[in-house]
Amino acid sequence: YPSEFLMQKITEDNQVPVHLRVSVSLQYVAGLKGRALVEFFHSNIAEVENEELRHLMWSSVLFYKTPNVEVMACVLLSTKAIYFLLDDSFIHADERQSDFWNKENSDCENSSFHLSCCFVLKLNDLQSVNVGLFDQYFRITGHSADHIVTCLTRDSYNTHTFIQQLMAVLSLLARTPSPEPVDKDFYSEFGSKNTGKMENYELIHSSRVKFIYPNEEEIGDLAFLVAEKMDGLTNLPSLNILLYVLAFQVNHVEGSAQNTSSLQPKTLILTSSDLFLFDEDYISYPLPEFAKEPPKRDKYQLADGRRIRDLDRVLMGYQTYPQALTFVFDDVQNQDLMQNLTLDHFGE
Repeated sequence: YPSEFLMQKITEDNQVPVHLRVSVSLQYVAGLKGRALVEFFHSNIAEVENEELRHLMWSSVLFYKTPNVEVMACVLLSTKAIYFLLDDSFIHADERQSDFWNKENSDCENSSFHLSCCFVLKLNDLQSVNVGLFDQYFRITGHSADHIVTCLTRDSYNTHTFIQQLMAVLSLLARTPSPEPVDKDFYSEFGSKNTGKMENYELIHSSRVKFIYPNEEEIGDLAFLVAEKMDGLTNLPSLNILLYVLAFQVNHVEGSAQNTSSLQPKTLILTSSDLFLFDEDYISYPLPEFAKEPPKRDKYQLADGRRIRDLDRVLMGYQTYPQALTFVFDDVQNQDLMQNLTLDHFGE
């Protein structure tokens, strides 16, 4: 251990997304290759000696206790746990986290050391994995509010690969069997012999970890929500969601010395007549079992919506992934805008 193939695969996966900035400590990790990366894992992260590193992935993550702070992390999957090596700026992003993160090393801030905190979720504590719509993200749930993390991969391939690797690692766990077979087997869980239709999207792994996938109802609820935001929609059954993707809205920062821009996470939804941007809560839904009250905000909050017929042109960047798109809308026909102008200029 480890095999040459695994080392090559982990080296290839050790790439920070170009559009996201990371701290110096995580840049150091991203620069490691092959055996150096495996040795770094064993000397600095692994908790037991016979642990094997199986998968590495870079992703934005959200914690249940800090749902508004999205932070870049290097996610490491081993045969014992899932490790989230976090950007050190996360510690200072919210003062209310003082009880959630230990600040023992705060006196080292001005030294030459670059610190990262590592959040550990033991595989034995894992209870369920919720996969988001179109595999754009997934949520890992443990036994308490401290142990709920969402990985915003924004990439169905990365999500699928991680879930496959996680299932393979969970198969190695020796868990004591249930006193009686309460859980259904794979075939009865996924379908009925009579109808051949999918009844349930919940897969119970042999390790008793649940893998929960979205069903058609979730798309239906989303379509209904989108329909509510559209003016003059009469035929709801004809509404189809053509595209659902987790993206970033680029906001240029005014008055800065350099031409910098901030990226605001948004959910982009395209229908046959409109383009919508939503602020989505990726961490609170579905409600965990221990939640005593519903979340403070809805799952989807409309941030912007434009009619496709007002779309003037689409500008495309020349870089490869991730692609930058600029949508230019002609809003002269917007009734609300004309009313506001009239009030401002010709009336009190």
